[in-house]
Amino acid sequence: MSELLVILVIALIFIGPKRLPEIAKGLGRAINEFRRATDDIKKEVQQVENLGQEVLSDALKEDPKTPKPNE
Repeated sequence: MSELLVILVIALIFIGPKRLPEIAKGLGRAINEFRRATDDIKKEVQQVENLGQEVLSDALKEDPKTPKPNE
Protein backbone atom coordinates (compact mmCIF):
# COMPACT_ATOMS: atom_id res chain seq x y z
CA MET A 1 0.00 0.00 0.00
CA SER A 2 2.83 2.40 0.77
CA GLU A 3 4.33 1.72 -2.67
CA LEU A 4 1.12 2.90 -4.32
CA LEU A 5 1.17 6.06 -2.26
CA VAL A 6 4.76 6.81 -3.29
CA ILE A 7 3.87 6.25 -6.97
CA LEU A 8 0.87 8.58 -6.69
CA VAL A 9 2.93 11.33 -5.03
CA ILE A 10 5.63 11.07 -7.70
CA ALA A 11 2.99 11.13 -10.45
CA LEU A 12 1.37 14.17 -8.85
CA ILE A 13 4.72 15.99 -8.74
CA PHE A 14 5.72 15.20 -12.35
CA ILE A 15 2.35 15.30 -14.08
CA GLY A 16 0.56 17.90 -12.01
CA PRO A 17 -2.83 17.98 -10.33
CA LYS A 18 -4.70 19.15 -13.43
CA ARG A 19 -3.57 16.43 -15.84
CA LEU A 20 -3.43 13.51 -13.38
CA PRO A 21 -7.21 12.78 -13.48
CA GLU A 22 -7.19 12.88 -17.30
CA ILE A 23 -4.29 10.45 -17.49
CA ALA A 24 -5.85 8.15 -14.88
CA LYS A 25 -9.13 8.14 -16.82
CA GLY A 26 -7.34 7.29 -20.06
CA LEU A 27 -5.37 4.55 -18.35
CA GLY A 28 -8.57 3.07 -16.93
CA ARG A 29 -10.18 3.05 -20.37
CA ALA A 30 -7.12 1.38 -21.87
CA ILE A 31 -7.15 -1.33 -19.20
CA ASN A 32 -10.86 -1.99 -19.79
CA GLU A 33 -10.32 -2.22 -23.54
CA PHE A 34 -7.44 -4.64 -23.00
CA ARG A 35 -9.65 -6.81 -20.78
CA ARG A 36 -12.42 -6.86 -23.40
CA ALA A 37 -9.97 -7.82 -26.12
CA THR A 38 -8.51 -10.56 -23.94
CA ASP A 39 -11.97 -11.93 -23.19
CA ASP A 40 -12.83 -11.93 -26.90
CA ILE A 41 -9.67 -13.86 -27.71
CA LYS A 42 -10.41 -16.38 -24.96
CA LYS A 43 -13.92 -16.90 -26.35
CA GLU A 44 -12.61 -17.42 -29.88
CA VAL A 45 -10.00 -19.93 -28.71
CA GLN A 46 -12.68 -21.81 -26.76
CA GLN A 47 -14.96 -21.90 -29.82
CA VAL A 48 -12.16 -23.24 -32.03
CA GLU A 49 -11.28 -25.82 -29.39
CA ASN A 50 -14.90 -26.95 -29.14
CA LEU A 51 -15.18 -27.17 -32.92
CA GLY A 52 -11.99 -29.22 -33.10
CA GLN A 53 -13.33 -31.60 -30.46
CA GLU A 54 -16.60 -31.99 -32.38
CA VAL A 55 -14.77 -32.71 -35.63
CA LEU A 56 -12.51 -35.23 -33.92
CA SER A 57 -15.47 -36.87 -32.23
CA ASP A 58 -17.34 -37.13 -35.53
CA ALA A 59 -14.26 -38.57 -37.24
CA LEU A 60 -13.86 -41.24 -34.59
CA LYS A 61 -17.48 -42.34 -34.76
CA GLU A 62 -18.03 -45.46 -36.77
CA ASP A 63 -19.78 -44.83 -40.06
CA PRO A 64 -22.38 -47.59 -40.60
CA LYS A 65 -22.21 -47.24 -44.40
CA THR A 66 -18.55 -48.21 -44.68
CA PRO A 67 -17.72 -51.89 -44.22
CA LYS A 68 -15.17 -52.98 -41.64
CA PRO A 69 -11.85 -54.05 -43.19
CA ASN A 70 -11.84 -57.57 -41.62
CA GLU A 71 -15.32 -58.59 -42.77
